[in-house]
Amino acid sequence: MQHVVFNQKGGVGKSTITCNLAAISTWQGLRTLVIDLDSQGNSTRYLLGADAADDLPNVAEFFEQSLKFTIRDKAVTEYIVNTRWEGLDLLPSHPLLDELHSKLESRHKIYKLRDALRQLADDYDQIYIDTPPALNFYTRSALIAAQGCLIPFDCDDFSRRALYTLLESVEEIKADHNAELRVEGIIVNQFQPRANLPQRLVQELIDEGLPVLQPYLSSSVKIRESHQQAVPMIFLEPQHKLTHEFIALHDALL
Repeated sequence: MQHVVFNQKGGVGKSTITCNLAAISTWQGLRTLVIDLDSQGNSTRYLLGADAADDLPNVAEFFEQSLKFTIRDKAVTEYIVNTRWEGLDLLPSHPLLDELHSKLESRHKIYKLRDALRQLADDYDQIYIDTPPALNFYTRSALIAAQGCLIPFDCDDFSRRALYTLLESVEEIKADHNAELRVEGIIVNQFQPRANLPQRLVQELIDEGLPVLQPYLSSSVKIRESHQQAVPMIFLEPQHKLTHEFIALHDALL
């Protein structure tokens, strides 16, 4: 199963959700890959920590080769690196993604990632794709390539307003490019159950029939420690409340 984690609003927890769901897949014995399409590289740093470096094989090099004439393109597997956790691999990000964007778009390379994921179908049980906070070439490539779309929601009124446009964009890509694509659900992140606004906003989404997933992910300072130490929650604090929420969310998706 291939999952795109996407929201056009930044700071909603895309990388956190991507890496923690992927880590749980690995913890449960599933062969798992994370693809980091965001030039900021948050998922790359989260999973590699101090080992993250610009000279690693990366997804920018994978895309860049499609712009050059070569007798034999390197397989996508040659750009994948191992993390410290067995069974969890990464196709790292690179700042070069920004420079390549317009070139890839003008040369109509939008199906390259889809073709690559088809090559990887027998190698991984779960693939999670972290995307930039924009509906650009890389996000469209991911939505064309994947089967499911997960939408982080941070209980903000601006996020709610943007949600409808986002859902329309996903449906348009499904109609034009990828009939298998479906919205797996909206992931409520940084939820504060005692605050009125988050409760009201989430309930309004539910009342409108939108696919809000359970459980909601709690707000916790522990996730900041997880980022700082570059260790997903399941490996850092397996008994933490937030870890159990991630596990339940992962199992609901399966």
